[in-house]
Amino acid sequence: MTAQIQSQSSFIDKEDTMLLLVDCQPGLSLAAESRSHQQLVDNIVALVRTATVFGIPIVSTTSATQRFSGPVWPAITNLLPTAPMERHALNADDDPNVRQAMEATGRKTMVIAGLLTEACVSFPALSLSARGFRVSIVADCCAGVNAETHQLALQRLAAASIGVTSWLQLLLEWQQDWTNTETYAGAIGVLADLGGAYGLALQHARDMLVSPAASPAS
Repeated sequence: MTAQIQSQSSFIDKEDTMLLLVDCQPGLSLAAESRSHQQLVDNIVALVRTATVFGIPIVSTTSATQRFSGPVWPAITNLLPTAPMERHALNADDDPNVRQAMEATGRKTMVIAGLLTEACVSFPALSLSARGFRVSIVADCCAGVNAETHQLALQRLAAASIGVTSWLQLLLEWQQDWTNTETYAGAIGVLADLGGAYGLALQHARDMLVSPAASPAS
């Protein structure tokens, strides 16, 4: 008799997911050379807006605000549902306030983004995974000291069975069907503003459908 294998879906379930956003601060992002500062900011803005569209709880942190890193970027200040929590430990999962906030969401799937990939992104990812959470890194919303150390950190995480994804993949994964009207406008809005050529193509398709030229002749 053939055994039936029960396997967990590879999709990231938006009903069980929270976002941990780590240290999106200028002192760190200007020191991270694996990705341009502006591209990193744009990607994280897209991620935060995507999380908001799909009702994903967001827990955000800062570190060394007064001494080195500065406040959270102005681009996301008004997008975050609550103020970032200041912490001292490199591993956000070691901070009791951050841990309490994450556990209060009741969710067991974590997506993590921010700075720096080598430490403050990787450490909570490894820690949460060891505690039984399903963890994925939003790789294009992270940056490291340089391209090599960023990639090495991602490789180590992948070897530890931690997923790697992008903000665009998450948006499309959570939308699934463009007839889902509840999130359609919000998702299209994010793509139109920050989705590059793909966003422009979707806008074009949408506009063509409502243009007079698309209407049947009377």
